[in-house]
Parts: sequence; C-alpha cells; structure tokens
Amino acid sequence: MRYVLAISAANYGKQAAFIALQFAEVLIAKGHQIQQIFFFQDGVTNGNSLVLPANDEVNLLKAWQTFHQQYNVQLHLCIAAAQRRGIVDHKTTISTETNLATPFILAGLGEFMSAVLTCDRVLQF
Repeated sequence: MRYVLAISAANYGKQAAFIALQFAEVLIAKGHQIQQIFFFQDGVTNGNSLVLPANDEVNLLKAWQTFHQQYNVQLHLCIAAAQRRGIVDHKTTISTETNLATPFILAGLGEFMSAVLTCDRVLQF
C-alpha cells in the first residue's frame, strides 16, 4: 500500500511526531511505500535546524534525516506554517540566515493534495 503521513505535532512536548517516525519505519519494514511525509501546523518544527535537544533526549531532527537517507522519503513542510513559525530557506528568508534543515522541503498544500490523491491511505499524527 501507498501511504502519506500528515504530522501536525511539534517535535518536542508531545510524543506524536516520534510515534509517527516509528510508524513510518514499521510501514517500510512491512513492505509498504510512503509517498510523502507532510508536516503542518506545529509539526513544521520537526524541520528546524536550530532545535537542539539535551544529550539524554532523542534527537528527532537527526532521526528524520536518517530516515530520509535510508528510505528516500520526501519530507515536506507546509510553507505557510513554517514561515509563521520562523522556519525559512534561502528563497523565503528576508536575510541571509536560514534554519530549514536538510533534507526538508518547503511545500504548498497543492503538493500534499497531489500525494493524497494518488495514495491508498493518509495517516495523521
């Protein structure tokens, strides 16, 4: 089956984003395909390169980066939600500073909807 995961949970403070990552790993292990992971609302904080967890906490940013490297799943951040929360890339910043972590991509709802229309299931976290 082809899945799209929609994550609205922030990277820290709640467990939903970490559970989404674990669920994504299980889906891949079971032979399913993930077309896209779309982060929106507070979920866009998962792609902020300036978030530095304590040494004894899970580094969720690094975990998402590793997941992308292993499985080449697209990690999209809602551009509107990201900008409202101060997450910018070279195209959206008003200075030279950026904090969008690699390999996250700022994307619009059109890209999300396109993935939704071609998948079998959408799961929200």
